[in-house]
Amino acid sequence: MSLNFKLFCVNVSLLILSLLNFQPVRAQYNFTELDQKIESVKKELGGEFAILIYHNRQVVYNKSTGGFTPKTQAPVASCSKWLTAALILVLADEGKLSLDDRISKYLPLYNKYSKGYITIRQCLSHLTGIESEPIRLATLLKRARFNSLEEEVTAFATEKNIVSNPGLEFRYSNIGLNIAGRIAEIVSRKGFEQVMQEKLLRPLQMRNTSFSSLNAVNPSGGAVSTPNDYMNFLGMLLSKGMYNGKRILSESAVTLMHTAQTTAPMIKYAPKVAEGFNYGMGEWIQETDENGNATVVSCPGLFGTWPLLDLCRGYASIVFVKSMLTEEKRAVYMDLKKVIDRQIVANCK
Repeated sequence: MSLNFKLFCVNVSLLILSLLNFQPVRAQYNFTELDQKIESVKKELGGEFAILIYHNRQVVYNKSTGGFTPKTQAPVASCSKWLTAALILVLADEGKLSLDDRISKYLPLYNKYSKGYITIRQCLSHLTGIESEPIRLATLLKRARFNSLEEEVTAFATEKNIVSNPGLEFRYSNIGLNIAGRIAEIVSRKGFEQVMQEKLLRPLQMRNTSFSSLNAVNPSGGAVSTPNDYMNFLGMLLSKGMYNGKRILSESAVTLMHTAQTTAPMIKYAPKVAEGFNYGMGEWIQETDENGNATVVSCPGLFGTWPLLDLCRGYASIVFVKSMLTEEKRAVYMDLKKVIDRQIVANCK
């Protein structure tokens, strides 16, 4: 037998083995029903969207339409909060700050306006007690008057009232996460965009994600990203803080993100798409088990993007769209999840 023929046989054998290893992974899913469901709700999704599902350390479903692809960059609005909360927890892991630090430790001005006893933990969970208004496009446009995050956070101290003691009432807004973002700047001695890139986005290979802005950077809603990039973040959380063999977040920090910081009576304002959910740190607790442990967490954004982790089934999904998130769209997303759940078996007991 010639050497060339032997090499040919070896190469064919390796190819067959690789196909055998690949085929069972693909064969365990049948997303025909999901394809049909997506086709039936194209109008509700706005025509331009990408939907990805990640399971067993790989993307197992990838569908896009309308010129939108998994590499398309678009604003993610409040999905930014999940990234910012993760950044603060990275800094806590490094000992740069403690979640139970009072914000006055870094922002002494807040003592003058009776807000100094708010903690970073309360900032990550919308429990500051500072008055706020619902997040709408008009709210975002008002931020144009600020030239820096420092200027905006100073205005929170000087212009807004305390309406409840910190830790008692939940009001969803941009206030807490933006205060936390400013503290990240102070402890790092760097701008928010730079510290976000260094500590989270680059380690996660999120090369097309950014918080850069011509006006004040917005840690609560200013990120632009892609479906592929954001899925890297979700995959890291699903792997309990690991990405490509490197620890990004401690396992305890990830667990803390998934731990409800609220109860139903505490919630005084939540957007309609999240009504009935509790809140962890930077994320909504969408479903829990009989012991109250989070089983599904998510972070929907105003512009329609809905990233989600199903901790029982061990998958991440993201519906990435360019249209506004409405109350009616919540029902569409919930129906899509039910279809996915029929293909991926739950592991929780």
